[in-house]
Amino acid sequence: MTWRLILSPPASGAQNMALDEAILETTASGAALPTLRLYDWDPPCLSIGYAQDAREVDQVRLAALGWDLVRRPTGGRALLHIDELTYSVAAPADHPLVRGGVLPSYRRLSEGLLAGLALLCLRAEVQPEAALSTEAKANPVCFQVPSAYEITVGGKKLVGSAQVRRRGGMLQHGSLPLRGEIGRVCLALWFADEAERSQAASRLRERATTAEACLGHPVPWQEAAQAMAQGFARSLGVLLEPGEPTVNEERRAARLAAERYESPAWTERT
Repeated sequence: MTWRLILSPPASGAQNMALDEAILETTASGAALPTLRLYDWDPPCLSIGYAQDAREVDQVRLAALGWDLVRRPTGGRALLHIDELTYSVAAPADHPLVRGGVLPSYRRLSEGLLAGLALLCLRAEVQPEAALSTEAKANPVCFQVPSAYEITVGGKKLVGSAQVRRRGGMLQHGSLPLRGEIGRVCLALWFADEAERSQAASRLRERATTAEACLGHPVPWQEAAQAMAQGFARSLGVLLEPGEPTVNEERRAARLAAERYESPAWTERT
């Protein structure tokens, strides 16, 4: 199986989500190869899940921090995209690696993620299949509680992923924090008081981690990207051909960013 590999330069939250959706559309239609995209964010961005209430975000604090805000096309809870490697996989929904629904495809794609982490000397595990807990559903922070087939190291969540299926296609994207203070996301979320904010950040530090914290040394973005691409290719048996977004994908992404991902009607709905 031949797939396209895209290594994107850092972009805003709206640009990143729009390009992921544009690639979902072209891969679903067969106009582009199934695609593994690896990317970064500039400026740092808080993303919230498709159905998450925007009132969980503290907009005043977010602006003071200089962080962006975007709503993802996928589900899940709030993520802070800073000092990380983000991956996305887009393919037709009937592709052998992603067919069968969300959990079976999570299980298959997690093999590629585990192989990439192993190349970074990270001994990771996949959470077993289980129903999402009441705690996870109520928590505004994605990395607080691991869910089925997400990846942990030493019992702490390391890679969080989310998926959407639309118009015959599948998009899964996720976050690998490389370094930094994992509790920073709480700085931009709404809490009743500072004691509650501090407690939430402490719980997050107990339950989530970064590659640097696991290894004891920094992991450059390029090194992480190379490992993920190699692990994905070797484990899942795909040939990754380096490529770029097509002109049509770039045009479609520009429209999606302007009409949806930069729009307060999309991002700030409750």
